[in-house]
Amino acid sequence: MLLNVIERLPAQPGGHPPVVFLHGLFGRARNMGFLQRQVSRTHRTVALDLRNHGESPHGPMDFPAMVDDVVETLRAHEALPAILVGHSMGGKVAMIMALQYPELVAGILIGDMAPARTGFGQAALAEAMLHIHFPDQLDRQQADQLLAKDIPNRSVRDLMLQNVRLGTEPGWQIGLQDITNSMTNIENWPYVPEGYVYEGPTLFLRGEHSPYIGKDHEPVMRRLFPNYRLETIPDAGHWLHADNPKLFSEKMLGFIETI
Repeated sequence: MLLNVIERLPAQPGGHPPVVFLHGLFGRARNMGFLQRQVSRTHRTVALDLRNHGESPHGPMDFPAMVDDVVETLRAHEALPAILVGHSMGGKVAMIMALQYPELVAGILIGDMAPARTGFGQAALAEAMLHIHFPDQLDRQQADQLLAKDIPNRSVRDLMLQNVRLGTEPGWQIGLQDITNSMTNIENWPYVPEGYVYEGPTLFLRGEHSPYIGKDHEPVMRRLFPNYRLETIPDAGHWLHADNPKLFSEKMLGFIETI
């Protein structure tokens, strides 16, 4: 499956590997715009809408299929090998791609996600979204009011509003039914055969107030990614690149400069 791409080129190409941005669940490529602009000063950057998200095609989801989408799309754009920057679900895609295709990955930066089953999924939210009834016509203010009952958290609702198709044929732009049907796959970590290891540069950034990366995850991180580093972004939760964008950007740029 070829994915929708937002690409930025540096003013002066320097022969660096491209940097690829992979968003989290219910996100899209343009969510990574601030980070993409920072990196595109020196590197070619490619942000992808993963399947069922943004402008990309819809279909059943599991991580091997999502990795194949990314590889196929980056090959089509001659953007391999690449440095992968993935947040949450996109972080899982980046890790699995590095383990399956290490020769295609120059380095990985993982935003607040461990190589493990996610115990903080959004299955209930997805089900609630699926049963929202849309009127015949909808503007953004009306959409905000419509979603408020099931999504009271303002920051989460703002994220979901970008996935609503407004106008005279309103509805979900994303493949919400496919996402909901695949939620078990999204929350899980797939089986990784013995011997699969990514020895390239790996940086895990966790949010100080997020539960997604714990001490119990470090042994498997060390086994699968022996050259990993784990650093904490203070004053941040799971959406650490939005909660503390300045520090996240500094850590990201510093990591990319070493590759």
